[in-house]
Amino acid sequence: MAKKTLSQDQEFQVMLLVLDKFLWLGFAIMGYGMWLFFTRGLAELSTSLSVFIAGAVVLVLFMILILKEYRVLR
Repeated sequence: MAKKTLSQDQEFQVMLLVLDKFLWLGFAIMGYGMWLFFTRGLAELSTSLSVFIAGAVVLVLFMILILKEYRVLR
């Protein structure tokens, strides 16, 4: 059975779907950091801030990895 190849537009649409899932993951982590801050207040500022920053790092890292992979495939 012959493999079907995707057009550039189809590859880009698949990449966008994958990127969207990782963006939701990073957003959820950042939201959890905000929730920690609002529920625990200044007593747990370092914990909530570090979780929030970790979410931002996840967003940036996955975005860089996916864009780099897309450029390699192209």
